[in-house]
This record gives sequence, structure tokens and C-alpha cells, in this order.
Amino acid sequence: MIKFFRKIRQRLITENQFRKYLLYAIGEIVLVVIGILIALQINTWNQKRIAKEDERKILANLKSEFQQNRKELSGAIAMNEKCMETGRFIMGLIGNDIEKIREIDTDSLLFQGFEYAQFNPSENALADLLQSGRLNLISDEYLKSLLYQWTRAKKGAEDQFSGLDDKIEDDLVPYLTLNYPLRDVDSYGRLAWKEKSKLDNDKTLIFRDMQYENLLDDFLYRLSGYTIELKRMDIIFKAVVAEIEKLEKNIQ
Repeated sequence: MIKFFRKIRQRLITENQFRKYLLYAIGEIVLVVIGILIALQINTWNQKRIAKEDERKILANLKSEFQQNRKELSGAIAMNEKCMETGRFIMGLIGNDIEKIREIDTDSLLFQGFEYAQFNPSENALADLLQSGRLNLISDEYLKSLLYQWTRAKKGAEDQFSGLDDKIEDDLVPYLTLNYPLRDVDSYGRLAWKEKSKLDNDKTLIFRDMQYENLLDDFLYRLSGYTIELKRMDIIFKAVVAEIEKLEKNIQ
């Protein structure tokens, strides 16, 4: 093809047909420009196709990760609400009739009162997206905003749990260590002791102690705060999954 055009140019120059040669040269330039524009258009289209496919894979991974995390989160919320319910029941016993308290299995109650859950989400897909700088492949600004909200909500929940966990380790457990037979409580847990503590103790004493009431109140306050943060995360989870499903339909 190149030889063909070269022969035409040579013939026109040889025959001294400058005007025709000039028109031919312009036409050749136009053809070259059109070829370049077509090539650029094809390249742009191909890049958009690749970007769209990358976005589709990113959305699929995020959706899978957030759906699994939401299942774990629902379990943690339910467990913490059950713990809150038990704690409120225990709080109702404090200062109550001693004989009534003796009729209740307080060992089981105290065990259930410690059965709270920490939510530890999987973040492989999201972390890879943020660290690699590929977040800009997501075309939807609202989804990107939700992902940033999720990151902030996760940090808020972690801070709440840290205060809750520290309070238990630093205050509530040491108090019960001195004032209640933990062996009896642990008989309902992993240790599953077959026999109760043989040491003399009066398990009703803590239900007449303002210090225990205050420690329990503080624990429930912190647990409530943590659970509220988890519920906020659940709202974001729901919004993220809904937005991804909407985008998946548009991409297809």
C-alpha cells in the first residue's frame, strides 16, 4: 500500500502536476489523521471496556465482603443485646430482697452478663482497593462516600470497644475476683467445672454493694455505646450493598 502511494506521488511530480500533487498530499494527510483518530478512539474504547470490567470485579468483591461482614455484625449485635438484657436483669436484683436473690442461679447470670461480642470485620477487598489507589475505578461517588463513612464508623466502634474491654479488665473482673467465686461462674464456660468452689462465700453480698452497682452500670453504658456504633455500621453495610447492586445492573 505504501509503495502504491509512493508511485502516485512520483508520477505526479514527474508530470509536473503540482496542483494535483498538493491536493493528493493534503488528502493523504487527512487519511493519516483519520487513521490516527480511529486508532485513538479504539484505544479509548478498549480502555473504558477494561476499566468497566475492573470495576465490575471490584464491586463483586466488595459486595461479597460486605455481605459476609453484615452476617457477622448481625450476630455480634444480637449477642450484645442479649448481654444487655441480662445486665439489666442483674441490675434489677441489686438492693432487692436477699431471699429472692438466693432463689436465682446468679452464677449463670454473671456468666451471661460477660457474653458480649467484638465485631472484627474482614477488610481484604476494601484495604486492597484503598492501598492500591484503585478507588478511582469506582465511578459512583455516593458509593465511595459510603466506603469512607464505613472506615470512620469502624474506627468509632473500635474506640468504643477499647474503652469497654479496658473497663472490664481493669475494674469489673478485679472486683468480682475479690468478691465472688469465679470458679462457679466459669462452670458455665469453657472450663466447665463439675464442682463449685468449696471456699466460704456469700454470693448475695455483691447485690448489696454500691461499688458493684456502679461498675455494672458503667459496663452497660459502654456496651450500649458500642452496640449503637455497630448498628450505625449495619446501616452503612445495607446502603453499600444496595448501591453496589444498583451499579451492577448499570454495568451489565
